[in-house]
Parts: sequence; C-alpha cells; structure tokens
Amino acid sequence: MVEPDFSSMSKTELRAFVIAHPDNKAAFRAFVDRFTSEASPETFDIPKSNAEIEEVEILIKQKLEQLKMS
Repeated sequence: MVEPDFSSMSKTELRAFVIAHPDNKAAFRAFVDRFTSEASPETFDIPKSNAEIEEVEILIKQKLEQLKMS
C-alpha cells in the first residue's frame, strides 16, 4: 500500500486517518509533528497560592470568551 501524502492533508483529515489507522506509525508521527510545530512554546509555572490559582482561572475564562467571540 502506498502511503498517503500526510503533509497535504488538513489537520482534520490527518486526525481522521490516524484514528482509522492506529497502527500506522508514519501517520502518527506526522500528526504529532504537525500539532507540536503549531503549539505555543510558552510555559507557565504551577500556581503557588490561592491568589495565583484565582488569577489563572480568570485568565482561562477570558481566553475562552475570546475564542467564543472569534
């Protein structure tokens, strides 16, 4: 069987292919590479106090609202 061109697939198509072919390691690597390359490199420390936890919750809620609006 000839491997499909994973680079020409949309994220949705690639995800569907990986789900339909769970033993295909090349497809899985392409899937992970695609999503890893598009992920934000930003990292955050674990909140150390209740105030920091509340601040993080507020930021998450704000981000979710922004995503709903777009």
